[in-house]
Amino acid sequence: MARIRNDAATAKSRVEEVSLRAGQALLEGTLTLPAGATGVVLFAHGSGSSRFSPRNRMVAGCLNDAGLGTVLIDLLTAEEQEIDERTGALRFDIGLLTRRLTGAVDALETLRGTRGLRTGLFGASTGAAAALATAAERAERIAAVVSRGGRPDLALPDLPRVRAPTLLIVGGLDGPVIGMNRQAAAKLSCEHRLEIVPGATHLFEEPGTLEQVARLASDWFVRHLGPA
Repeated sequence: MARIRNDAATAKSRVEEVSLRAGQALLEGTLTLPAGATGVVLFAHGSGSSRFSPRNRMVAGCLNDAGLGTVLIDLLTAEEQEIDERTGALRFDIGLLTRRLTGAVDALETLRGTRGLRTGLFGASTGAAAALATAAERAERIAAVVSRGGRPDLALPDLPRVRAPTLLIVGGLDGPVIGMNRQAAAKLSCEHRLEIVPGATHLFEEPGTLEQVARLASDWFVRHLGPA
């Protein structure tokens, strides 16, 4: 179930605040749908972030410019986010995040304009583990996955079941996470690639590095979410 609450349409894209039903939770999100979109990418935030993450919103804007729809959602409810800010525990509950993201994928079939579109997942940090686990659970629905500075190692048991082409993007100065992504890549049997962005740390805060992430993600999703 998905409930549209507000519409702020523009000439080039439709922008709506939406609520996606995932089990007992109602997840808040923002849908941006360019005219003639060939696919839609669902963003999974992690490690205390939210749908208002400036980094993910920048990447989403690049995907919109390429003709792809995006849905940025919060995988935790407002009450859960308050708990997580105090304890930091829920952001590492990959099982919970995966159930929420899987429910959101199913809810896309009820949203105006996204029903029937090829679906991709973009995961950051622990959200990348949820994205890959969801891709394993919904192998028939997910057409591509991109991980930015992700922790795919937290979904190791699920990785052999992932069928969607997967792009892993890591900063060249993010040593421990590079190792975690190499470990995860070794478990993937689907089409996959590990891209290391030179000079970038975990959050890609260095000049030009986030733009490289956006270009890599855009090229990957356009390739795999375009018309069949």
